[in-house]
Amino acid sequence: MLTYLATGMIFGLSSGLAPGPLLTLVLVETLRHGAGAGVRVSLSPLVTDLPIIGISLLALTRLSGSNHVLGLISLAGALFLAHLGRETFTSPPVSVGAPESGAQPLRRGILTNFLNPHPYLFWTTVGSPLLVRAWKNGGGGAAAFLAGFYLCLVGSKVVLAAFTGRGRHLLGGRAYGICMRFLGILLWGCALILAADGVRLLRA
Repeated sequence: MLTYLATGMIFGLSSGLAPGPLLTLVLVETLRHGAGAGVRVSLSPLVTDLPIIGISLLALTRLSGSNHVLGLISLAGALFLAHLGRETFTSPPVSVGAPESGAQPLRRGILTNFLNPHPYLFWTTVGSPLLVRAWKNGGGGAAAFLAGFYLCLVGSKVVLAAFTGRGRHLLGGRAYGICMRFLGILLWGCALILAADGVRLLRA
């Protein structure tokens, strides 16, 4: 259970801190309307990810009897994680632009995350296979993975919103760069593990 919790926390933290549309929106809303608006945007994955996870799990369940298909999915997930690791490791300081719409922060966050391809790629190739594996070892593992993932995914964005509300200069600090490089290395390690699982399934 602790392994799944730690894995979820690594994925959640790296996703939460990686520059992208949702993180940019968190920062924009915070700078324009205060930390509360940024926190509301941070909560949007709790709304958007449920149908994505459900669809991914349904598709994966129908393919659960084919080791070769699962092996290919695992290898695709490994490539995706390797790509995310490279993006994370080389992430520049986050740049913030001014939005044109005055829509409510949470609604804007939901729309942004629904139109972001990363959640779909993650849950199809990485998250759902891990959830299925954790569930087979007991429901506690799956719950621990989800808890760790969303605690760090949402929590990291909430913390950044709070920091941004106090000073924009914190976005480009050295500590942010060190953290992103460390998370990039962790993602590469997870990619290697997933690739090994994919090879094992293809050989089965």
